[in-house]
This record gives sequence, structure tokens and C-alpha cells, in this order.
Amino acid sequence: MNTKVSDPLDMNNYRVEKLQKMEKSRFEKLMMYVGGPLAIVAFVLIYGFGHFGFIEGITEQSVTGKALSRLQELGLPGFIRANYAMLAIFTAGLILWITEAIPNYLTSLVIILAVVLCKVTTQNVAFAQLGHPVMWLNILSFVLASMLVKTRFAKRLSLWMVLRFGKTAKGILWSFLLINLILSMFISATTVKAMILLPVFMVVCAVYGASNGKRNNFGRNLVIQNLFQVNIGANAFYTGSGAHLLAVSLIFGASATSEFGYTDWLISCGPMSLLILVIGLLMGTYVFFPMKKEETVPQIEGGMDRLKTELDAMGKMSREEWKAVAIFMGVLILWCTDSLHGIDATTVAFIGAVIALIPGIGVVKWNDVDIPWHLMLFSAGAYTLGAGLDATGLPGTLVNTAFDSLGITNDTPFWVLYVILTFLMMFSGLVFQSKTIRTMIFVPIAMGVAQRFGYPVISLAIPVAMLIEHVYVLPFNSKPALLLYNTNQYSMTDAFKFGIVMMTLSWVIILFWGETVLRWLGITPGVFFIS
Repeated sequence: MNTKVSDPLDMNNYRVEKLQKMEKSRFEKLMMYVGGPLAIVAFVLIYGFGHFGFIEGITEQSVTGKALSRLQELGLPGFIRANYAMLAIFTAGLILWITEAIPNYLTSLVIILAVVLCKVTTQNVAFAQLGHPVMWLNILSFVLASMLVKTRFAKRLSLWMVLRFGKTAKGILWSFLLINLILSMFISATTVKAMILLPVFMVVCAVYGASNGKRNNFGRNLVIQNLFQVNIGANAFYTGSGAHLLAVSLIFGASATSEFGYTDWLISCGPMSLLILVIGLLMGTYVFFPMKKEETVPQIEGGMDRLKTELDAMGKMSREEWKAVAIFMGVLILWCTDSLHGIDATTVAFIGAVIALIPGIGVVKWNDVDIPWHLMLFSAGAYTLGAGLDATGLPGTLVNTAFDSLGITNDTPFWVLYVILTFLMMFSGLVFQSKTIRTMIFVPIAMGVAQRFGYPVISLAIPVAMLIEHVYVLPFNSKPALLLYNTNQYSMTDAFKFGIVMMTLSWVIILFWGETVLRWLGITPGVFFIS
């Protein structure tokens, strides 16, 4: 693929709709064709004949008490049928999501319908997931993010920071790390952040000689680091991703532990995310893509001046921009002080969105808000899947059955469980396309394992949840990964060798974190040295 632009310093040339779309590979097309039939076959085999197959080991003793009481409430004839139904829906849904045989939002609608028809849970519970607090937070986050887009404050901030701190090539790279962290405080959609920053860093790439199909290590560093920072920057904040909120809802919906708020997440995960970001930037610039001397010098005369001209053309900060900043700062302060006032993150976002939309006071109208409703429907299906897992107690049931069949006893050391679960969560990012789906699979498994062995649910589930954002290795691992791969600034091999090493280093860090910081915070009992 060759991305050529007439004027490499014109930001309008790097709008998302002007990027060339990647053609699906033959394998991806094959997966689309076989995904539908494979999902149907998997559903029929598990739902209709599962008791003759690999899950025949499920016994009444394996099923959690919660699942049994729920089945009695629904008036179902037997506990096994509901478990088979949920497992069949779950498996078929994953196949459809992974292969993209049908649009993801349509898969979600099918899942919601199947959960109701198979009587996994009630109609009220299944249909109500569109009103889940996390759904509202996602919607409201797009309202707040639209303030940055409409008022152009995000563009102003990005240009100012690049010009202020980007006196050298490496200074530019560090400035984007800071920009991504700041934007992650307010914007919960990683794709939105990538779209906001893409025109800015593409112009900078052109200034340093990486444009019109020509690659160099400055361009590789800048774009790959932005992909990395968009995700790991989000990992630092509770509201950085809807998947974080879903994970916390799952964990504390099944735990007697008090709520885990914005400040709790920031203290436990923020420093780890910053450490990983710094290591990633150092690894990129000094190990994987060291820049030659000529790559650290602007190649286009007056290139950085073009950015300054772009910033100057915006004029002084408008009244609307100041309003947007004030609303965001108010929201951020309330998020950070949730333990003092007790107002949850969704309600705080509600307050900010209402103020932003009030005529004469706010800064956006409803028509200015770009809400991707297909993503909302996709999320609703994932949450309905979670409601079904919760209703049937399937994760705990399968964990108990698997461990019983393998002869694993309850005296298995904590560190073995911690190492296995964090490893699975981390490297599952190579396979799955959705952070929400990974959350739906591995957080409930971690909860079931913790309950099986008598550990607090948070001791295994929170560390697993802290690895949600590691989705930057291959183009299909996340939407920002696909978007930035389309810039043609790096190859799949470039991203893979950097990404796989950073995933491995990050996994080692979460092991260290579980033994130190998470232990000090009372989340884990330690990993290798149990207190």
C-alpha cells in the first residue's frame, strides 16, 4: 500500500476518511465465510448434545449455589440445560465476533435474542443492558469528547505541546507521551484519541522525512509509540476505557468488597502504566528503531513553522474553549475525589454532559455529538453476555469442573494461579479483536478461580483487569491498531517485534506489581511471598 499526498504538511490530507483502507487478506475473507456456519454448528453441538461431550463432567456439586438458586427462580427443569445454553451462546458469539462473519453489532443483537429465547435470564435483565451504567458512561464520554473536537482544544493542545517541548526529534516523541496521558484523563475512546492526534503526528512525520510512502525510524517510532501510548495511557485511568468499567462492575457485582473507584484505579494502575510507557519509549528509540543522525533533523525546510502557522491561525483561545476546559476540569476533579463525595463516575459524567449541552452555557449541541451507536449495540450485547454468565454461574462452574477433572487440589499456591491468569490475559491480546470480549472471558474466569481457592475475588480479578489495554501488536487487535497501520509508516513486522517484547516486559511488571504495590494496597496477599 502506498499513501501519497500532494502537500505532506497539510493536515487536511491526513483526515481518517482519506487514508487508504486495508484490504482483507485471503485468510480473513475465508474466516468471514466459515464463521457463520461454524457458529451455528458450535451452538447446536453444545446446546443439543453437550451432555454427551467434553463437558459431561459438570455435576451438581460443580455448579455454584448462585446458579442453582437462579435456575430455581427461572423455573428451569435442570441446572445443566441452562449452563449448556449459556456456553453455546457464548461460544457462538465469540466465533461470530472473531471472524466478523456478520457485523459486530448484529452479533450482539443475536446474542441478546438468544439469551432470552433460551431462558438463560429474564427478558427484563437482557434488554436492560442498553441502560447499563457503563453504557451511559460510554455515551456521555463521547459527549464530553465532542467538546474537544468542536472547540478544537485538543488540536490546540497537541500543537502547542509539540512546539513547546519538541525542539528535538526525541523531544517530540516525549511530548506525544505527555499529550496521550492528558487526553486519556478525559476521553474513554482510544479510537477517538488516535483520530484526534493522527493529523498532527503525520505532519511531524513528513517534516522529518517520512511521507509519500517513504519510511524511516523517526516515523516508525512516532506512529508505533502513539499506538502504544493511546492504549497504555488509557490503562492509567478508570475512565480510560469502557472495558475497565465493565471489569470493575463484574468484579464488585460478585464481591462483598466495597466499590473500586477512580482514585483506587489511579493509585494502583496509574504508576504501572506510566512505567510501561517510559520503558516502551526507551525501547523504541534505543533498541528497536534507533534513529540515524539525519533522521533526527527536519527534512523539509520550515516544516515546524507550518505547525506554528497552523497554531497561530487558530488565534487566541476562544470563550467556548475555556468553557470546555472548565467543564473537563470540574469532571476530572469530581472523578479524583469520588471517595470524598461518593458520586460515581457515571453520574459525574452525566453532570458534565448536561452542562455541556445547556443552551447558552454549554459548548455543544446534540447534533455536534458523534456517538457510534453500532459500538453501543456491540457493547450492549457484551453486557448481556455478562448478565447471562452471572445468572448461570458458568465461569465458576467450568472452573470447578476443569479443576476437578484435572485433579487440581485446593492447596495450589497463589503464585501459580496469578502467573497463569495474568499470562493468559496478557497474551490473549494477540488473538482477540475486542477488549470487551477479553474482559468478558478472563475477568469472570479469574473471579471463579479466586472463589474456588478461597482467595478474595479482587486478588486475581483486579490484576487481570489491569492488562486489558495491551492490544497493540497486530492490526486486527484493536481499532487504533488498524487505523494507524493504515498510515503506512511501519510494517506488521515492526509492530510485532516491538509489541511482543513490550507485552512480555509488561507481564513481568505485573508479577512484580502484584508482589509489591498491589500487596501494599491490600489487593493481593503477595505473589511469591504470601503474607
